[in-house]
Amino acid sequence: MMKKNLIAMAFAATAVLSAGNAMAAAGQVNFTGEIIDAGCDVVNTPSNPLQVDLGSVAKSEFHQSGDTAAPRSFNVQLTNCPATVQTARITFDGTALNGDNRVLNLTQDTGVAKGVGIQLSDIADVLPLFTPSTSYSLQTGSAVNDLSFVARYISVSDTVEPGPANATATFSVLYN
Repeated sequence: MMKKNLIAMAFAATAVLSAGNAMAAAGQVNFTGEIIDAGCDVVNTPSNPLQVDLGSVAKSEFHQSGDTAAPRSFNVQLTNCPATVQTARITFDGTALNGDNRVLNLTQDTGVAKGVGIQLSDIADVLPLFTPSTSYSLQTGSAVNDLSFVARYISVSDTVEPGPANATATFSVLYN
C-alpha cells in the first residue's frame, strides 16, 4: 500500500510540475488560414506525374561544389480555376540532400550518382523545398495556367561520381 501511495505521489508531482512548465510561455504562435470551397484542377497528380528529363550530363561539367548543369524548364499546370482564387503558389516537398533544403536528394538506387542533387527555381529565384514559390496569377474557367519552374543538377561536392541521377518531389498548391 505504501509503495502505491509513493507511486501516486510521484505521478501527482510530475503532473503538477508539467502543468507549471506548460503555463510558463515564452512566446506564442497564432495560426490563421481558410478552407476554400474549391481550387483549381491539378493536371499532374501522383497518378499522372509530370516527367522532367534533365538529360545526360558529363561529370566533367562539375568542377567544384555549387556548379550547375543546364536548366530544364517545366510547368505545373492548373485548370478549371474558380473565380474565387486569383493567385497560387507551389510548395515542393521531398528529401533534402544533407539537410540542405535548397537541394533535392537523388533517389537512392543501386549505383546512384554521388556529389550531386537537383535544384529547383521558380520565376524569381532558387526555390527551397517546403517553401512557397512566388505567386502566379491565375486565369479562371477552362484556361490552362502554366506555372513555370526550372530544375537543374547542382554539385554539392568538388567530386561528382557518375550514375543514375533521379529524384521525386511532390507539390502542394496554396491559393491566395
